[in-house]
Amino acid sequence: MQKISNSAKYTQEFAKKFAKKLARENGQVLALAGDLGSGKTCFVQGLARGLGIKKPITSPTFILIKEYRVSSKHLAAKNLIHIDLYRLRGVDPVFEKELQEYFTPENLVVIEWPEKIKHILPSNTKWFNFEYLDENRRKIVLSEENYDFGN
Repeated sequence: MQKISNSAKYTQEFAKKFAKKLARENGQVLALAGDLGSGKTCFVQGLARGLGIKKPITSPTFILIKEYRVSSKHLAAKNLIHIDLYRLRGVDPVFEKELQEYFTPENLVVIEWPEKIKHILPSNTKWFNFEYLDENRRKIVLSEENYDFGN
């Protein structure tokens, strides 16, 4: 399943709507794969808005992990965990174990550059591929054939 986004605003609005659907389910992990500038962080910003998070969302490139409290009491997710592994050259077993501790029912975990830890991700991880098409357009592909993007 795929969507073509014609702007950053469209990507954020799409993610905002999608967040409400995701956050009704416990323990979601989203793997966001794609090159630099392909829209991954923009997507996370929309997810955060959909979860009622008002704080500015920036990529945790240097600190690796940012945690946000979900504002809506109607959602299963209590926390948004944003992980960015771009700067890591390798991941040691201790850090892998720490990452796995985030995979709990109350967390919606979103990982940029997930291929670096693919072997430790839960089997129900939803994989998104982001592709830069041109200055404004991005292709977003959810690799699970049976999962509905919604409208």
